Amino acid sequence: MCTYLTQYAAIDGSGKGSSGWFSLTQATVYVDHPQHAPYEHTVNIDLGNPKLGPAARVAVELTEEAALALIDSIRAALASAPPGLASKAGSAHQQVAA
Repeated sequence: MCTYLTQYAAIDGSGKGSSGWFSLTQATVYVDHPQHAPYEHTVNIDLGNPKLGPAARVAVELTEEAALALIDSIRAALASAPPGLASKAGSAHQQVAA
């Protein structure tokens, strides 16, 4: 069922598209018909930077099970990393860019 309910989150990171790497500023998440995945409905996640236009976007279409597995994997990876390792202040990329 399409609810047209969309969740947005401000994010800070990088994504790689057909033209190379770009900064990510927004995550958009919704359940709807996929464009490519062979399922009736998927959890659709767009990671992008709207200020850079539509090409600055990484999109995924996941089954509900895959989306929940991704959530669990992200939580497990963060829980197993030393505190602060994945934070902005601890990022080597952020330190070099400053």
